[in-house]
Amino acid sequence: MNGQPTVSVTALALTVAIVAVVALWTPAASAATLTRVVQTRYGKLQGVVRTVDAAVSAAAGAPPSATVDTFLGVPYATPPVGSNRFGPTRTPSPWDGVRMADAPGPVCPQRLPDVSNETAALHRMPVGRLVYLKRLLPYLRNQSEDCLYLNIYAPSQGK
Repeated sequence: MNGQPTVSVTALALTVAIVAVVALWTPAASAATLTRVVQTRYGKLQGVVRTVDAAVSAAAGAPPSATVDTFLGVPYATPPVGSNRFGPTRTPSPWDGVRMADAPGPVCPQRLPDVSNETAALHRMPVGRLVYLKRLLPYLRNQSEDCLYLNIYAPSQGK
């Protein structure tokens, strides 16, 4: 090692996914509008329409009131638990009816940094990272080995 910190591809991908979730959440989205029902290989899904944060819209060249259809916590494989723990993933079981996809699934188990003592935390990381971590931690608290879920964001179908 050359003394530089290393970041795994998995950690980087998880961070990018979480940033997308956090960036798209706005207080105005709390009055949930349901999406269209979509058919997948495993069953029907219905999510929630969210208004994209104005800064994110501007960066993407989208109108300030752009909306996206969010389908959260969509299983993409059977849970890797029990006898499936170290085996290859398997397709999820189909479901009957319409599955509500309005909440993220659990994240995979990981050790979270201790940021409860800000003074001590600032000795280990810059202030920007501390602020960023404190914003993300609520999304990382629900951990489980049953963590193979997707959060899907699609342009809303305008009227």
